[in-house]
Amino acid sequence: MILHSTLRSSETGREVILLIHGMGSASTAWKPILEDLEAVFTVVTVDLPGHGFTPMDERQPMDPKALAYSVLETMRSLGFDSFHVVGNSLGGWVALEMAAMTPSAIRSVTGLAPAGLWLKPFVARSPSTAIARILPGSLRVVSLRLLHYEWARKIGFENVSPKWREFSYELCLDATNAMATAAGYYPAWDALLKKRFDQNVSTSIPVTVIFGDADKTLPASTCQERSLVPPHTNWLILEECGHAPMWDHPKEVIEQILQTTGTHP
Repeated sequence: MILHSTLRSSETGREVILLIHGMGSASTAWKPILEDLEAVFTVVTVDLPGHGFTPMDERQPMDPKALAYSVLETMRSLGFDSFHVVGNSLGGWVALEMAAMTPSAIRSVTGLAPAGLWLKPFVARSPSTAIARILPGSLRVVSLRLLHYEWARKIGFENVSPKWREFSYELCLDATNAMATAAGYYPAWDALLKKRFDQNVSTSIPVTVIFGDADKTLPASTCQERSLVPPHTNWLILEECGHAPMWDHPKEVIEQILQTTGTHP
């Protein structure tokens, strides 16, 4: 399946970097770091099936390996055979699967709170799953107005980040709309049940994993198993940071992406 993609800053000779969002999100999630990345790379963003502008196809498998194949197919359709990858949450898991699946195509991986790093896989949706999906849907009709109020942003984002008060109206609106319209949310959840990331990644591929110290979505106690990533992984914990490090600490994330890719502005 070819995914909806957007190509940005395609100057000749630049390194190519691909950004993959998380479950219930969309390519709009990358806005806080896009401008800085576009100054250095040719940037490609994709919307996973049933997310953003990519429609949900009931025939499309939604497990991370199948999504990795679809992303690789999409990049090939754009003419890119080798590139760096940054992924958040489910997108981070997909990025790792891509590196294991086709190491010749992946120049580096930066996983921002990547999913799949648990010893004991989920066997059922977590109770918070339905709330996370239903709430944005119920708020969407009035979100243009309500998200101007702190209490509404608190309801939607307090569990996502300790820095939710600093989030812009645009960021909150984009995230609310993305979740509310994510037809692929439940299919993606169901497809990762009883699974974890368990593949080998070549030592030739630089890997950085970044988690926040306040990640309530994938907490350290159950979802941050270091033995599942390559031994050469650069593993970092950011303070006062939740499940979307590119929202909470965009400058630090940019710095780590540049280091991992070996690219200098």
